[in-house]
Amino acid sequence: MRRAFPGYAAAPGMALGRVRLEQPARFSIDNTPLPDSETESEVARLERAFAVAREDMAELRRKLHGALAREVGEFIDAHAQLLDDPELIEGLRAMIRKGHYRAAAALKAQRDRLVAVFDNMDDPYLRSRGEDVDHVIARVQSALARQASSEEKKLATRVGEILVAESVAPGELAHMASHGILAVVAGSGSQYSHSAILARSLHLPMLVNTDGVLEDLRDGDLVLVDAVRGEVIVHPAAQDLAQFRNWQREALREGQRLAQLAGAETRTRDGHKLRLYANAERSEDIERARNLGAAGIGLYRTEFLFLAHDGLPSEDEQFHAYRDAVLGAGGLPVTLRTLDLGADKADAAGLVMASEPNPALGVRGVRLSLRQPDVFVTQLRAILRASCYGPLRILVPMVTEAVELVEVRRLLRECARDLRTAGHEIPDQFELGAMVEVPAAALNVRALLEVADFLAIGSNDLTQYVLAADRNNDQLGKLYQPAHPAVLRMLAHVIGRARMARKPVCLCGEIAGDPVFACMLIALGLEDFSMLPDRILAQRDALSRCSRKTMRALAPRLLRARDRDEVAALLEDAQKL
Repeated sequence: MRRAFPGYAAAPGMALGRVRLEQPARFSIDNTPLPDSETESEVARLERAFAVAREDMAELRRKLHGALAREVGEFIDAHAQLLDDPELIEGLRAMIRKGHYRAAAALKAQRDRLVAVFDNMDDPYLRSRGEDVDHVIARVQSALARQASSEEKKLATRVGEILVAESVAPGELAHMASHGILAVVAGSGSQYSHSAILARSLHLPMLVNTDGVLEDLRDGDLVLVDAVRGEVIVHPAAQDLAQFRNWQREALREGQRLAQLAGAETRTRDGHKLRLYANAERSEDIERARNLGAAGIGLYRTEFLFLAHDGLPSEDEQFHAYRDAVLGAGGLPVTLRTLDLGADKADAAGLVMASEPNPALGVRGVRLSLRQPDVFVTQLRAILRASCYGPLRILVPMVTEAVELVEVRRLLRECARDLRTAGHEIPDQFELGAMVEVPAAALNVRALLEVADFLAIGSNDLTQYVLAADRNNDQLGKLYQPAHPAVLRMLAHVIGRARMARKPVCLCGEIAGDPVFACMLIALGLEDFSMLPDRILAQRDALSRCSRKTMRALAPRLLRARDRDEVAALLEDAQKL
């Protein structure tokens, strides 16, 4: 019997497939006592499941690179540590041998006990780590189920699977995508979490906050995920399937139409010219951006060189990487962001740092760079050497006060002087900019503009700091909203002050490449956008449908809005004009 459940579209698209439930408590659990004669074979089955889970994690780690390595790596490492936890494994063996539990029942009992321990912790960060236990136990349960029967796997190979879970970590999502998952339906989560961003990068339709779906769906149910209208349909009717086929045909035509926009100028409906830049960290990203007609590289993430390197990269190694990025851009401007790492990723990058209870608000970005000047100076020297090969700008992350940028500029001048003395050709002028992602920097942006040559708004972090809502906390998914009036007012303030100072300002967060926000950002006065290369064509198309004159006239009403619903209503009405 057909049933539909509403959800929020986190990654657009449609998919038809069979349900694959990934929720520890929903696996088929046999609670009957295990006979003495079967305990050792059951222990061996459990250990095989752990081995399969470990190999899955190792395979995923080997496949990851670039943005995925940064976003997913910390989750993989945390889960790998749990899979190797001797107390966990020994406890499960004891439950089977002494308590005569079956492997799946022992896993569920341990999961319930450990999650209860985390739930009772006072520290919210530690409390949230209970989700890691959930994901790890689910992975082992899944490995056990695959040992028990291959029928479901055969069915999934023929039809394709839809992952259905209460929540899904980025590492789990990347792993599932590599094994053919067609779409994701989550009972909780945010449209702006790392998992949602990853799903969009993988072109994987995803629904979040899908109420009631976990209680109703069963493994093997045929479902249609509609992440265009925002619903999942169980046992779709003939009309639903016809709509899905129509969507497939339309998606093909739309892809062909957008392909014709490659290399075109970006203009609003009333002819105002805009600039679309690309976010990049690999040479492939730069090549893709050039082919699509990007205005340049608005954000080149240098930390991936550190994360992919065994130990700290030398000045020459960094110079070659940055030089190749500049040359690859073929004369287009490249904005290199200096190292943006904190305590949670420092070890992986070869840096020595003390652990912190809240790395997102700790020693990261420019705070880390100024505390480790030897590492920072090496990077600045490499950047300056690369600046001879084409237009290059230097962007400093996590700036809170203007004095931080003043200190960076002082170091840059010293590096330039020393390099010239050593015989290197260094340009006389170099552009130095600040990331605006800390609310204090946004509110006091006039002081920042006195010392910065340009600004780049990091809307992902700025939004979560303004709203005090971690975008990766599933319980706060409905609160983390970039269209919140407080966020809009802060964006408008930064953009307006930069325009008054006649200094460039670019937005390089997730919403820069989201067509849903195209007209809103034009209303706020934005002219420079930076996004993943694959978002350029769709955003160019969306911006071409917006009238700048109409949207700019709407700005005062947008900035007076009292809540997100009023913002949405205003934008909807304006787009009909």
